[in-house]
Amino acid sequence: MYENLSILAAFVFLYSVVAGRLERTPINGALVFTAFGLALGPMGIDLLHLNVDTEGLRSLAELTLALVLFTDASNANLGVLERSIRIPRRLLLIGLPLTILLGFGVGVLVFDGLGLLEIAILATMLAPTDAALGKAVVTAESVPPKIREGLNVESGLNDGICVPILFVFLALVAGTNAHDSTGALALHLLAEEIGIGVAVGIGLTLVGAWLLKLCVDRGWVTETWRQLPVVALATACFALAQTLGGSGFIAAFAGGLLFGWSTKSHKHALLLAAEGTGDTLALLTWVVFGAAVVGQAVGGFSWAVVLYALLSLTLIRMLPVFLALSGTGLRKDEKLFMGWFGPRGLASIVFIVIVLGENLPGAQTLSSIVVCTVVLSIIGHGLSANPLVTALARRRQSTGL
Repeated sequence: MYENLSILAAFVFLYSVVAGRLERTPINGALVFTAFGLALGPMGIDLLHLNVDTEGLRSLAELTLALVLFTDASNANLGVLERSIRIPRRLLLIGLPLTILLGFGVGVLVFDGLGLLEIAILATMLAPTDAALGKAVVTAESVPPKIREGLNVESGLNDGICVPILFVFLALVAGTNAHDSTGALALHLLAEEIGIGVAVGIGLTLVGAWLLKLCVDRGWVTETWRQLPVVALATACFALAQTLGGSGFIAAFAGGLLFGWSTKSHKHALLLAAEGTGDTLALLTWVVFGAAVVGQAVGGFSWAVVLYALLSLTLIRMLPVFLALSGTGLRKDEKLFMGWFGPRGLASIVFIVIVLGENLPGAQTLSSIVVCTVVLSIIGHGLSANPLVTALARRRQSTGL
């Protein structure tokens, strides 16, 4: 235990002191920490022994994703979003369903050993995106605000939307719909997951933000304790929604949007600690992913798995996005830019951990496909973020836009 802790602490310290420099290179944190876990784990020199069970990995990944969603939503520029709402709306209402449908169609052609519902589960697991893997894209001032906010909001909402869809397919596989029609079951789960999630996120954040403002105005919150309320509020939104049968991810994102709107000018100081905590948990998740997950899945990497992973990151994502953004006024290169930057990360990891607990016949194959896709995404999106942001900026300058 202490050996693992000392190795992790030393590496986190070393990374933290050079993180600013690394952010100006094509190398991102997810790539560094996954490679670190892989190199020091059982597949490498076997110094890092992380005996993390499925439940432990699920808890870590879920909490990390919830905190990241809350802080990302809080930082969203709602003014820009209101003026450019049709971009994220099209990505979510047209692009996301088309991505799942195309992923299903390609899966049927590539994998003859998986059942139709298992392929539908696969397409759903790989539909949500993780904007943190392309952080340079959603933070760079040279990227048009409508593109940044569109990708950020899409990333924040699509995983929450995919949760009830995933549960519908899992319920159908398990046969829990024996007394309900497929449509009734789907509508019930969608309403429950989304409705409870939104209600909990808004309700808790309304009370929490009001109480925090009241106490700050009266000088009751010291600088020491100012860093904790947002972390606690985000965790409470997620945990309570999950407890009540809703989507904790939707609760976290809805709560984050409301918190960012209600705190406005002074939100940055309140969010600093939460962002740092979320980043730290995310990096630890990537270490565990590299050390304990990738090694187990590598044996299942076949030509079909790699082919589907590559198609998932390109055709299956980019074609639906390109079609969804038709008529928005975006140039062709901007549509392709948004189509490419749909990294797969924390949400897909959370989903595959959930699926592995369901004992599906093709669970190991599904795991290999998701892990392969995430690994390729970490590398591809991490290395391409800064160069493509620079290329887009030059293109805009050359066209005078």
